[in-house]
Amino acid sequence: MRAFSFFRRASRLFDENRSLSKLLVVFTVSSGGLLVYSESNSYNGMTNADQPQIDTKKKRVVVLGTGWAGTSFLKNLDTTLYDVNIISPRNYFAFTPLLPSVTCGTVEARSVVEPIRNIIGKRKGDSTFWEAKCVKIDAKGKKVHCLSDQDVNSELKEFTVDYDYLVIALGAQVNTFNTPGVVENCHFLKEVEDAQKIRRSVIDCFERASLPTLSEDGKVKTLHFVIVGGGPTGVEFAAQLHDFVSEDLVKVYPDVKDLVKITLLEAGDHILNMFDKRITAFAEEKFHRDGIDVKTGSMVFEVNDEAISIKDRSSGAVSSIPYGMIVWSTGIGTRPVIMDFMHQISQTNRRVLATDEWLRVDGCDNVYAIGDCATINQRKVMEDIMEIFNKADADKSGTLTVKEFQHVIDDVCERYPQVELYLKNKRLKSIVDLLKDSKGNRERESIELDIEEFKNSLSEVDSQMKSLPATAQVAAQQGLYLARCFNRMKEAEENPEGPLRFRGMGRHRFHPFRYKHLGQFAPLGGEQTAAQLPGDWVSIGHSSQWLWYSVYASKQVSWRTRVLVISDWIRRFVFGRDSSRI
Repeated sequence: MRAFSFFRRASRLFDENRSLSKLLVVFTVSSGGLLVYSESNSYNGMTNADQPQIDTKKKRVVVLGTGWAGTSFLKNLDTTLYDVNIISPRNYFAFTPLLPSVTCGTVEARSVVEPIRNIIGKRKGDSTFWEAKCVKIDAKGKKVHCLSDQDVNSELKEFTVDYDYLVIALGAQVNTFNTPGVVENCHFLKEVEDAQKIRRSVIDCFERASLPTLSEDGKVKTLHFVIVGGGPTGVEFAAQLHDFVSEDLVKVYPDVKDLVKITLLEAGDHILNMFDKRITAFAEEKFHRDGIDVKTGSMVFEVNDEAISIKDRSSGAVSSIPYGMIVWSTGIGTRPVIMDFMHQISQTNRRVLATDEWLRVDGCDNVYAIGDCATINQRKVMEDIMEIFNKADADKSGTLTVKEFQHVIDDVCERYPQVELYLKNKRLKSIVDLLKDSKGNRERESIELDIEEFKNSLSEVDSQMKSLPATAQVAAQQGLYLARCFNRMKEAEENPEGPLRFRGMGRHRFHPFRYKHLGQFAPLGGEQTAAQLPGDWVSIGHSSQWLWYSVYASKQVSWRTRVLVISDWIRRFVFGRDSSRI
């Protein structure tokens, strides 16, 4: 009886663990033995991606990408509510703001990456990761087509995955602007592998310049480092490279230390043009003192294996600059798989995927896009002006009073964030003051507007619409927001919490996404950093560098990477940067 009872418990254990590939139970009955062996198809195998879900009650969420947006979503999603599949060509998350530090050995590459299986392994529920590249999204069939880079049989390389919800977090690729020779001759700084290649290339240039067979002109050319793009990445890499050369490489390559030259090319009038003008001016002045040649108004139109050709934007003069290494950092472009998907859903006239304020892709049900691959298509007030008026006009009199409008003011400001921006720029306390201003400063209680007057009062509001920047900060906040929406999906269906539906009945399920800017940094080398924080607060110098250290350490995704990064910083302070070519 005990044996039979044990067998029943073993059978129940097997029924509750269908994802186990094998179950082996051995126990003794009197002098004999009983062996129970069962085998089932593993749900975690790539070839079984089309199998039914483990729990038919759970919706399948497929996440494409393990960057800032995708990882933030995964870290905050309640995976007990969904069957989660993650698909990405890289099996780790990379802390990309520290990639310029990786290029020069200030931080080691493995210190800024966290295996994605470590991240999802800490979450309860069903989560599966497949290392593969998404090559096609089928919105109508609710499938994604994937291709594995693993060295396996060709039949096993391709597979499809069904989804109930799709979260696209594929990021973006480098934008070359179709400039001839860029792909063949330039380094990029988008992935960890890019940073490692740059580090090896820098050491190669110094080793090549140290050879006795190379002429003086050849040494000068070899040690000329060119950075294209005066944004935060290009500026930080130029600063890191200058520190690496002046603090470490001059000690091990003393014969060529006077031949090194760093040139920063920027097509605009200034570097760091998205920062405060005080930071821009300080950065340009500091680079001039450090000997970094900043050429603004310089547009690159061709790159070959010997020189880079530029055109001065003001004078039109064309020149050719010999180089030893080029790093191209001029912005981001859309990935081919996203472009193909945009053609499917008739978004061919856009640069990136368009989503609504709830991060849902326009024209698709249950498909969401977050991070650099998408932008929010904020709805204009003037598109819904008639619906707003009718919703606020409770007595249907054809005119709108302040008392009536106050019932929908909060919903209008939440649904259309450009309203608050416009009021802030006009130094108006509320939208009621805007209506009052349009009626010639009459008393608030006596304000009464018809539809045309209402249109005129809000006619300039949409001029304050702005697109969000393609930064890690935006992507991380979008991932967090979307995860919280998924966690409350069932509750929000029953009790919507969002603003009024001006073009329908009831309320939206969720509050729309709102980005909260927490500030930005621009490391300028020499243990000096420029910080621009909310409230127009600007700090430049050594104190900001320590703030940069503390913020970047705290933003690491795990204690493992946090300890590794801090130890790398300490090692660099004590021993300097390593010049080995590894």
